[in-house]
Amino acid sequence: MPSIRKRGISRKTAVAAVFSLALGTFAATSALAVPAQSKSTPEWPLVLEPDAKAFADAAAKTPPIYTLSPADARKALEDVQSGPIDKLPADISHRTLKVGPTGTVDIRIVRPEGVTGKLPAVVYTHGGGWVLGSENTHDRLVRQIANGAHAAVIFVDYTPSPEAQFPVPIEQAYAVTKWVAEHGDDINVDGSRLAIAGDSVGGNMATAVTLMAKQRGGPKLDGQVMMYPVTNADFNTDSYHTFANGPWLTRKSMQWFWDNYAPNKKDRENILASPLRASLNQLKGLPKTLLITDEGDVLRDEGEAYAAKLRAAGTDITTVRYQGTIHDFAMLNPVANTNATKAAVKQVSEFLYDDLYGRS
Repeated sequence: MPSIRKRGISRKTAVAAVFSLALGTFAATSALAVPAQSKSTPEWPLVLEPDAKAFADAAAKTPPIYTLSPADARKALEDVQSGPIDKLPADISHRTLKVGPTGTVDIRIVRPEGVTGKLPAVVYTHGGGWVLGSENTHDRLVRQIANGAHAAVIFVDYTPSPEAQFPVPIEQAYAVTKWVAEHGDDINVDGSRLAIAGDSVGGNMATAVTLMAKQRGGPKLDGQVMMYPVTNADFNTDSYHTFANGPWLTRKSMQWFWDNYAPNKKDRENILASPLRASLNQLKGLPKTLLITDEGDVLRDEGEAYAAKLRAAGTDITTVRYQGTIHDFAMLNPVANTNATKAAVKQVSEFLYDDLYGRS
């Protein structure tokens, strides 16, 4: 972005500014207003919903995330999610648990507002390529799930990569899940009614936790939800080639995320990193599952391949592909009002409600 750099604006500010323009939160008269980009609007290999297209077009005019430092990349996503957005009311508390390989893990507990009785729980592992994401970036989505599922959502603030690498984040997530199952009374939840959910790499972590629970004899999980999950460290599926340059998530970005999370290529062969590589026997007995993919996503094919393998292993699984949208569509606030996002969040919430309250 040479025109920006000539004006003395940093790469990080440029990213935030272009995303803010897409959100309508960055004034054109600002002293840091971004000049017109030389990069033309790309022709995407699918027809997107209007809001998804507007966001993807704006994202394409920013420096690729893999050219940023982890700190700058995190700030960019925080800025994307900082625009005005309606959020459902919720009662929120925080707690530090003395569990996991690093000694402690912070959690955020999100409950429907004013509900004082004991609730079932959903452990939530967030997306962001293991590098990005926080309780702020996922706040709107987590509130929707808590209200829609009528459950307490336990948001795991795992240590991001590259500060922590495989398997530390999934060990933290497992430790939190086990603690909730055993000590739910301490936070006014019913640990015997417990599900796990996550988006993108959070979906990867969620199913890793279910595999760990099987390997280690518990805790019992009633269900798992994966939204557009990472399931394999392989960048050669049809969707990886079709959407290599976007919209939004690119092949090179996913390679960068993997390099931060699991730089040792041998680790990527572990089924807790690449669950698609698990055998049918290793997958047998996993809990009832909802797996969502989206049309314009490098991760689409590996997610659907994992769903098919779970089905072959005997898992009670529902798989849905949402058309006309992009990776992260459930989480991204700029596309929160698209048809795909509204339908997917409703489906996730209803699946968890039915699962946790024993409805078929």
